[in-house]
Amino acid sequence: MSEKLLCEIFKSSRKDEMYLYVDKRKGMETVPEALMETFGKPVPVLTMMLTADKPLARVKAADVMAAIEEQGFYLQMPPAKEPYLLDIHRAQTTDCS
Repeated sequence: MSEKLLCEIFKSSRKDEMYLYVDKRKGMETVPEALMETFGKPVPVLTMMLTADKPLARVKAADVMAAIEEQGFYLQMPPAKEPYLLDIHRAQTTDCS
């Protein structure tokens, strides 16, 4: 794995908090079409130089770099909903009937 990677980050136009990280030099060419159908139109968010020790919000930069090197992209899924929020949502939707 190289020590640095110029990474472009896109957010999904279809799913909140879903992001796609790709090598800026290769762009979206390595992202499978089936994934792009689910992801929707990629909305550019940020271009940044990644190093293995760079702090990222929800994932290790080294993991992102490894995934991009192995498969050509890294897909960051939305965070799991907290169980208590699901309980509140279920209670609200049940009470409305």
